[in-house]
Amino acid sequence: MNFKLLYRLLIFITVILVSSCSRSKYYKTHDSVYMLGDQSQWATKDWDHQQWKNEVDVTGGEVFWSRTEVEITEAPELFQRYGVFINTFGEYDLFWDGVLIGKNGNPGQEATHEPSGELWATFSIPDTLATKGSHVVALKTSLYYFPNHWRKLYIHVDDYDHLVRSELINTAFMHIFAGAFLIASLYFFFLFLSEKKGYPILIFSINCFLFFALIMMEYVKFYIPIHYSQHHIRLEIIGGLTFCIAILVPLYFSLQFPFPKRKTVLITYIGVLLFVFLINHYSYDLTAYNMAMTMWFFSFGIILFGAYKKTKGAIIVLLALLSCALINAITYYDISLFAGFGIILLGMFYILSVRTKEQRLAYEESLVQSTRLRLELLKKNIQPHFLMNTLTSLIDWVEESPQKGVAFIEALAQEFKLFNQIENQTLIPIGQEIELCRTHLNIMEYRKEIKYHWEEENIDPNQKIPPGILHTLLENGITHSLANENNSVTFKLIFETGDTYKTYTFLTIAKVRDLEKKIIEGTGIKYIKARLTESYASKWNFSSEAIPNGWKNSIKIDN
Repeated sequence: MNFKLLYRLLIFITVILVSSCSRSKYYKTHDSVYMLGDQSQWATKDWDHQQWKNEVDVTGGEVFWSRTEVEITEAPELFQRYGVFINTFGEYDLFWDGVLIGKNGNPGQEATHEPSGELWATFSIPDTLATKGSHVVALKTSLYYFPNHWRKLYIHVDDYDHLVRSELINTAFMHIFAGAFLIASLYFFFLFLSEKKGYPILIFSINCFLFFALIMMEYVKFYIPIHYSQHHIRLEIIGGLTFCIAILVPLYFSLQFPFPKRKTVLITYIGVLLFVFLINHYSYDLTAYNMAMTMWFFSFGIILFGAYKKTKGAIIVLLALLSCALINAITYYDISLFAGFGIILLGMFYILSVRTKEQRLAYEESLVQSTRLRLELLKKNIQPHFLMNTLTSLIDWVEESPQKGVAFIEALAQEFKLFNQIENQTLIPIGQEIELCRTHLNIMEYRKEIKYHWEEENIDPNQKIPPGILHTLLENGITHSLANENNSVTFKLIFETGDTYKTYTFLTIAKVRDLEKKIIEGTGIKYIKARLTESYASKWNFSSEAIPNGWKNSIKIDN
């Protein structure tokens, strides 16, 4: 499916869901008012609370009351029950028009009882009290286990069955949504472990898992009872998950859309994000929202730069971020947060698929090029002038010294035998490659009557390399070099290894034919690069340069 169409469809579905999930409100509420103290008559419907305040300062386990005027605008239908949903800190008794309709803990007795009650609770309103008109909801509350963390009371009146079921239904759907990201996380993590495809895949996997964990922590409240004294633990975890996601998303985009001074900019961004995380830390929802917005603006800047540079995939991801902004503008916080993160992860997945496709096509192209160059190299070794020169030299040696002529024939046969054994393989032991090089030097000694020496340093014969690359460098050294004063040419292979790399240095110690001549990348060098790409993708570097006593070729391979 076209990704532009997918994002438009996602936005449309979100709008439909938001509009379809909106329900007619059966009630209107006024602001809650509060008073420290404990008087039973404060529960009555007609109590005058004009002198009560809009907030209360709770420093310990003292009891305080809240009163909220609620107007039911529609009487319940036949067989319908109304319920009231309460979201507040503390253990409390709930009164509706002076009648106790629910208990959530032991207000005022917390010091002598174990913590009990839930942060979110739903209570059924008796049919005789759920009448059309004005009512008063009164709560007797105490905050013994978490003083100095009072927050405003949230009340929602609706059909009781809907209050009980709706959040569980939403939770079920969100868990299915989260499960998709868990599966994606595991798939890409194992892909990274098995194929070492690169850090963008690992970062994407971690992001999917963090998003899965974020959804689980957000919706765990609907099926696991959480006491108000433990609520901050959940919020801290949510804040930490959001902080990690807000770091990894721009980091991922910075790898996919490189820009100047990336390291400095990312460090600055992390500093800004840390400031946002700490400045209003205990305003948890606000902090999470601010971190998400900081992440969005920074990611938007990175992708905008990628679009400016005409990087493939940047426009689609840019549209994804703009759709996040649109959802944020038309929906409330919870939907915009999770829908936004979901779309951003879709954008990350899209750009990952684009890069993976590019790597696959490059790899397939390298295979085609490698096959073609193998054929070119084989043709080069059996081309007419090579055979004619070799046979001419062979005739001379047979006439002058039959014994050396036989040795010449054996060396020539051995080279073709070795070459035929290795040319269809991707990697071979370096010892086998060195044997091919030594055999070729034996042939060239007979042909050119020059003394060729082969030297090695720190060579591990079990290390593997693509076939023919040292042989190709050897041929180039023979072709483009002149013998030293003592009529000899020395070739030296040096192996070095580190924690993250290994290096092969191939030295030709001789006179270079023409130091001023511009280096032209011929069939041999193209073959070497194609073979390295075939085996190591982009994790290699090849260099070739003149040195005072000859020529130096270096192949560096990253682990």
